Amino acid sequence: MSTDLKQFLSNWTNNVAYFDMLQLLARLSKLFSENSTPYLDYRIAENVFCKYFSAKNEARSCHAFDAKLDSIGVGIKTFILKANGTSVEKIAEFDKLKAELDPLSDFRLAKKLAEFRNKGIDAAVNILGVDDRQYHIVGRMQNLLRIFNSPYEKIDISSIKMEKSNSVNTIRFSDDKNLYVFNRSKSVLMQQFRCPRNYKDVPVDVIEDPYEVLAKCFKRKISTKKLLSNEEAENYVILPLYSTRDKEVPQKSGLNQWNAGGRDRDEDEVYISVPKFIHNKFPDFFPKGSFNLELPNGQCLSAKLCQQGAKGLMSNPNKALGKWILRDVLKKEPGELVTMRDLNILNIDSVKVAKLRSGNYKISFSKDYQSYENFIAGE
Repeated sequence: MSTDLKQFLSNWTNNVAYFDMLQLLARLSKLFSENSTPYLDYRIAENVFCKYFSAKNEARSCHAFDAKLDSIGVGIKTFILKANGTSVEKIAEFDKLKAELDPLSDFRLAKKLAEFRNKGIDAAVNILGVDDRQYHIVGRMQNLLRIFNSPYEKIDISSIKMEKSNSVNTIRFSDDKNLYVFNRSKSVLMQQFRCPRNYKDVPVDVIEDPYEVLAKCFKRKISTKKLLSNEEAENYVILPLYSTRDKEVPQKSGLNQWNAGGRDRDEDEVYISVPKFIHNKFPDFFPKGSFNLELPNGQCLSAKLCQQGAKGLMSNPNKALGKWILRDVLKKEPGELVTMRDLNILNIDSVKVAKLRSGNYKISFSKDYQSYENFIAGE
């Protein structure tokens, strides 16, 4: 366990402002729900955690973690807790690999899911450059929030055993620490979370008429203009990691540029495609010359658009970007081609490049809802 994680686990219950804000927001539950259990949107849980623990919000750029707190990758979840303090919640989705998973027998399927899940966690660790990981849970129960932390563990493939399932559409399996449930039709992997002995209860007196309270609080017109911090993006584009012609990773260009002929090439040589759509729609997004490109792990590279028609985003030296993507994130061996399956396992097929107010640019991997296809469709 890292020093940062030890410190967090020792001190988190002392963050009075954090609990006060969660309580306040949960008291407004009837803006959204008539249920007696307090309601808290997952985005609110993520944002409040990041604000009051001074963590970096990674919810829109990382698949496994929602925040980076010093050297800790944090998965933040909010859900309704049963009276026994348990809940089974989604932790991963493998819809793009459904054709590969469907034919597998239950035990082989469990092992393959564990393999994919573990690769996703490893990739997130390498993307953000964190040393440890942890789940932070805001459990919702009648008239209170029960808040706790839970180990963020990989699945121990060697100890997998099958558990009884009450549905032909699901399999249940466990390792030596956790219970997992996989829904075959939805390709969703879930994990059972259990509240530990060390938790923090925040009582919630839900306000009966939150509309009246808000009306009294705001007597003047509220500005909806968004205020940006120095690090926040003014705008961004989404770039595909695959060919838009056949939706495959080209064998001799893009992430496999190192495999192209014509001259000797470094084993880490890559570029990220910048389609004509991006140039036409956002002609002034990228500068003409070099610019600073920040990686999610904090490293900063010199980058520019290269090749005919400025069709490729590359770093200088070129191998710097390739080392990060090929070796650190995808864990590919030198000479091993990147395929669409590799991207599907990690549930990434595009990158988001954001222009920051500082003048720098920042790159991160995009989730499904920020894929290139959705971006050009305006979704």
